[in-house]
Amino acid sequence: MRLLRSTDLALRVLMRLAVAGDANPTTRQVAADMDVPYTHAAKVVAELQHLGLLDARRGRGGGLALTERGRTASVGTVVRTFEGDGDVVDCEGGTTPCPLNAACRLRGALRRAQEAFFASLDPLTVGDMVAEPTGPLLLGISRGPRGD
Repeated sequence: MRLLRSTDLALRVLMRLAVAGDANPTTRQVAADMDVPYTHAAKVVAELQHLGLLDARRGRGGGLALTERGRTASVGTVVRTFEGDGDVVDCEGGTTPCPLNAACRLRGALRRAQEAFFASLDPLTVGDMVAEPTGPLLLGISRGPRGD
């Protein structure tokens, strides 16, 4: 299974903010640190804020901060939210549905594998993901404050 770019970025933003301490990086700083387009980062940050996983404040003294809910969020829940609950394969096929659709065993097997994937991530929290050695490494990739 391959994660969507937005899912990957959401997890990395949460992890980055989990090690930020009292610093509140801006969306631009986080985008630059992660070498992703600002517009993509802004969309992900907006969704994470909507989910209550981070706070975003504008203006002087503003920036991004992880909420307690964000620190304790299940990685599995975050991945499910960004990935959606659709099937791994599109058996309906748009205009041409798969001819095996009525008697296919693969679809069910892939669904079970997908659920096992999510279930393996459920017990992990964002806080768990930044334990040593990851947390210090994340701090090392931060380029520090810069102008917007």
